[in-house]
Amino acid sequence: MKAIIVMFDSLNRQLLPPYGCDWVQAPNFQRLAQRATTFDTSYVCSMPCMPARRELHTARPNFLHRSWSPLEPFDDSVPSLLSQRGVYTHLVSDHYHYWEDGGSTYHNRYDSWEFMRGQEGDPWIGQVTDPPIGNRVGRNADPDTRQDRVNRQFIRNEAEQPQAKTFAAGLDFIRRNQSADRWFLQIETFDPHEPFFTQPEYQALYRELIGDGTQPLNDWPKYGHNSTTGASPLSKQLRGHYAALVTMCDRYLGKVLDLMDELQLWDDTLLIVCTDHGFLLGEHDCWAKCQMPFYDEVAHTPFFVWDPRSRKAGERRRALVQPTLDIGPTLLGYFGVPTTSDMQGHDLAATIATDQPVREAGLFGLFGAQVNVTDGRYVYMRAPKNRTNSPLFNYTVMPMHMRSMFSVQELQAATLVPPFSFTKGCPLLRIPGSTWAVDELVWQTVLYDLAADPKQERPLHDPKIEQKMIEHLIRLMRENDAPAEQYARLGLTS
Repeated sequence: MKAIIVMFDSLNRQLLPPYGCDWVQAPNFQRLAQRATTFDTSYVCSMPCMPARRELHTARPNFLHRSWSPLEPFDDSVPSLLSQRGVYTHLVSDHYHYWEDGGSTYHNRYDSWEFMRGQEGDPWIGQVTDPPIGNRVGRNADPDTRQDRVNRQFIRNEAEQPQAKTFAAGLDFIRRNQSADRWFLQIETFDPHEPFFTQPEYQALYRELIGDGTQPLNDWPKYGHNSTTGASPLSKQLRGHYAALVTMCDRYLGKVLDLMDELQLWDDTLLIVCTDHGFLLGEHDCWAKCQMPFYDEVAHTPFFVWDPRSRKAGERRRALVQPTLDIGPTLLGYFGVPTTSDMQGHDLAATIATDQPVREAGLFGLFGAQVNVTDGRYVYMRAPKNRTNSPLFNYTVMPMHMRSMFSVQELQAATLVPPFSFTKGCPLLRIPGSTWAVDELVWQTVLYDLAADPKQERPLHDPKIEQKMIEHLIRLMRENDAPAEQYARLGLTS
């Protein structure tokens, strides 16, 4: 038995043919949907990148206790548990956040790993003099994009793009180990995360949006509300560059499917294709994620699974799932490894086979922002009760932010507090925290009915339904052993 995860970053389900898109060229995603099970009610949990990956390892939400962080010493790690039971685990990725302070404990949980350099601001190529800005506009011209401009000088063709190198390494692992048993491979690419950098071959497919190359280059949106929203030429160009990158992702997904055909891996190989979250492309007059509410363009994700045990192909599933929570238990169950008592995700084997429900509702959000809950039809976004957004604390023994350790000043305000139920008796540092969310809409509590309002344009005012969603929210927060101050911050009674 073998298992492969193909994980993309910031993949918007609404731009994929299996989810109704008719203008983005992604035939291999359609091919995958015909070969696997497609989930229609798949939601994020902890946001963004590394909080989602912490859930892949631990199968429990973490955004109520901690912002972006490494794995903690008390965390259960699915790759480690697999390795301990004789399943060889290998990670190949170009997701450079794994090698920053705030992701530094993840890759060593695998038996082996490979890292491809050059995505976004990866500090890869050293260059003292500033690179040219050229005709770039938008985020491309910001000073903090300097490293990206340096890196692009050394990515001169498709074979040199980090995504291409990541998939090449993953395919090589499969070929070399095809006859072996009990291994798990995670192929993880940063694409189609911004910047939407790809090759002219893909851009030419969307020339009506991108232009003929004489226009200012705009392939990196600024987060939040900004001048590239709506139907402006810059907005169209951004959408075109994103679509071009999705088409490139589709091509490399196709290479995995081709190899599974060639080596006849469908008989004994679990295949999971997923993303950590989606991406706003001008909807709600917003771009990107995190600073604004988690609308469906970000929270409602594409998810596909081929399970050789049930062999369900070309079928849809309506059950509410949360891949970052559920993939770990599904992998463990596939290889006959028990889950731990701290895991809250679900083995999806029966859901894949028969659409068996696994949860009544799911919690999702960003540390310090709205706390959201969905039952698959309604989405309830609970805002902080006041603009001070307090009290709010990080709980950790690994005090690191995304790209730095906690400052001395932050640590001077830390106190040692008793364990939570999942920290295996370890006391924790409690450190005052803050959030990335800055959009005005984050301070509003809203309820949406996705059946009547799938674009989330008309908040629903229904006290009975809101109360039901509040009950889901409180129950799930209790199950997660949420800190007491989270209830106070949201104006809830624990």
